[in-house]
Amino acid sequence: MRERWFGATKQRVPQLAVEGEIDFPAEPLILDEVDDEKLRRAHDEGTPVVVRADSKETVLGGLARPEVACEIRAKVSTGHFRRTRGQSPHVPKAAPEAEPPAEVVATYSIVACDLNAGQWGVAVQSKFLAVGSVVPWAEPHIGAIATQAYANPRYGPQGLELLREGLGAQEVVDRLTKADDGRDHRQLGVVDAEGAAATYTGKECMDWAGGRTDTGYAAQGNILVSAETVDALAVSFEASAGKPLAERLIDCLAAAQAAGGDSRGQQSASLLVVERDGGYANLSDAVVDLRVDDHELPIEELRRIYVLHDEIFGKTPRDKWLDVDEALAGELRDRLGRLGYDGNLDDALARWAGKENLEDRVEGAEQIDPVVLEALRERS
Repeated sequence: MRERWFGATKQRVPQLAVEGEIDFPAEPLILDEVDDEKLRRAHDEGTPVVVRADSKETVLGGLARPEVACEIRAKVSTGHFRRTRGQSPHVPKAAPEAEPPAEVVATYSIVACDLNAGQWGVAVQSKFLAVGSVVPWAEPHIGAIATQAYANPRYGPQGLELLREGLGAQEVVDRLTKADDGRDHRQLGVVDAEGAAATYTGKECMDWAGGRTDTGYAAQGNILVSAETVDALAVSFEASAGKPLAERLIDCLAAAQAAGGDSRGQQSASLLVVERDGGYANLSDAVVDLRVDDHELPIEELRRIYVLHDEIFGKTPRDKWLDVDEALAGELRDRLGRLGYDGNLDDALARWAGKENLEDRVEGAEQIDPVVLEALRERS
């Protein structure tokens, strides 16, 4: 469980606890709501503050204030049911809460595939450090998974194993959540080898929380501004068929953020796309595996490093390469010379491309990849 400093005691306590089941190292100031004046006074005096979290608003408000050492909740809660597409609303019976796991991965994500390209992927953004270390899982011709909210990281490897056994997306969701006592706090999205999709939102996930699916994708999120964030993920994906999957997924994140995003803000983002032997030197399945672990604008930063990644590892169809005529050859020699690469054009271009990690985009000097030409022009 994530911990916070307990006032000026130089001791730490869990940031979330069940009332009556925690012994504090000193007498705290206990508040029923976040009160700015009382928090300021307690902070000045070094008094630890505990807030009773009897609503989602109190939870969010308390987590946002560094003066709050711990939030305590009642042991029994009726919770709230979050609808996903195809489900009907109901009121669950009161039941003892399952002990929540350590970290709230409050976020929005999209799990998707491009069957024509043989690619599966996950894109995710969150007000959470290094969200890409927890949420995304994928394997070519098997499927992709996103596990979030009070995330159960075992959903990733266990879910992929179930997919390998031939279970469909909905069966995997049902199997994983049925076996998990903490299911009410989980959120999960799955796309299988055939493009079928399923999403799950536990009834204790914080508002707004829910998901949406269609052929080829599952979109979901929790602690969002509104349902419009998930709708934006879906609409963007549906409208971008024909583009590379990695680009579509980044565009989905940007659209979701523009629609409101995580109600707590932004911090990290991740993009994972897999294809059989589609990665480095055709010896890896990871076509794109990029993470922005801590940034004020993580989606913009993710797009920036994706452009760099595509420059190095992307492939331009050979019929799009440019013929190097006399005029272009002269320009290449001039630009390479400015950078200190003189001599035979084939050799000079190859040496420069090697330094810039663009050697896989160069094959002699009779033709040139437009990406290489643009890079040379930018650098010279």
